[in-house]
Parts: sequence; C-alpha cells; structure tokens
Amino acid sequence: MARPTKVTTVADLADHFRTSSATVLTEYRGLTVAQLKELRRSLGDTVTYAVVKNTLTKIAAKDAGVTGIDGLLSGPSAIAFIKGDAVDAAKGIRNFAKANPALVIKGGVMDGVLLSAQEIVRLADLESREVLLAKMAYAMKAKQSQAAALFSAPLAKTARALGALQTKLAAGAPVVQEPVAQAAVEAVVADEAVAEAVVADEAVAEEVLANEVVTEVVTEEIPEG
Repeated sequence: MARPTKVTTVADLADHFRTSSATVLTEYRGLTVAQLKELRRSLGDTVTYAVVKNTLTKIAAKDAGVTGIDGLLSGPSAIAFIKGDAVDAAKGIRNFAKANPALVIKGGVMDGVLLSAQEIVRLADLESREVLLAKMAYAMKAKQSQAAALFSAPLAKTARALGALQTKLAAGAPVVQEPVAQAAVEAVVADEAVAEAVVADEAVAEEVLANEVVTEVVTEEIPEG
C-alpha cells in the first residue's frame, strides 16, 4: 500500500474510533464475501463493519486515544464501528456469529472501557435502549398515578370538612375546632413532597439510563494487555 494511501487509511480509522460509541473487534477468517455483505446489511446504517490491517489499526487507535486493543489485533481482523445503540449492534454480531461460527468475536471497546469477548456477549444479552426507556416511562407513570392517589384522598377529606364547617356557619352554629380538616391539610402538604420526588426522579432518569449499560456489562476489573 502506497504511503499516501496508508496515511488516509489511518486517518479514516482514527476518525471512526473517535466518533463511535463502541467498537467490536472480530476475526472473519473463513467467511465468504457474500457472508460479509450479509453481516453488514444485518447491522444497519449505524454500524460500519470494515476489514482492517492490524498495523495501521494500531496506529489509528493510538492517534484516537484508544488503548488496550493491540492484543486483539492479530490474524484477519475486521471491526464494527458502532454509532447507534451498542446493545442492538452487539446482538446482531452475536446472532450472526451463532449462525456463522467462522466469525469470532475477539473483544471491543465501549466508552473507553476495554471489553472481553464474553463481555460483548453479555452486552448483547441486555435489553435495548428503547426497551429500557419504555420500562422507565412506565415506572414514572406509575409513580405519578401513586402521587395523584395520595393527593386525592386528603383533598376529598379537606373538602368535606370545610363543607361541614361552612354549613355550621350558615346555620349559626358555634365554631369548634376541626381536627379532621387540620389533619387533612397537613396530609396534603406532606404529599406535595412525594410529588416533588416524582418530578426529581424524572429529571435524573435519562442520566441513570445512560450509565446503566456500562454498569451492567463491566462488573469486574478487566486485566490490562
């Protein structure tokens, strides 16, 4: 490969490393051209699956600040550069490897963390971002319903107590202390704190989800090298 071409290739690979949320390194020895095309199609538009030269990829990874993958770059190598949902992409690669054993998952990198082949498979076993968002939305809705239920009871008690008080006043009856009304008002104030907690939960829900995938996958220290 001519030097200008090598420089361009390294620059392109480094850009892929920088703009990818995750990468999966594989060995494709034994796969046909038709099978490689099928794999690329199955991974969709948010994943670039490229056959790479190991020496140039090591240089590109270093330029992009990606460390720890040199040991994975041996033999025929191809890399999936993932721009979309890492879980969905990992599922696609895992499923293709099951149907085509010639594709071997060697490891990968996600958010700067080096992952082993086993951890890539574990990543594929997680639920997708869309499913997690749907579950979180359901949980938030359930909390809102619970808060609404907590509000409704004391508000009803307050309305009844105030109504009774108004009736007594209209009838000219002496005004006495209304402990029920006072307790109901205090309950409403207490339940406002619950509603505020629900709103706070919704504000941090997205941040929790963004960190959840890495937390699930990386459960122990990954050895260097």
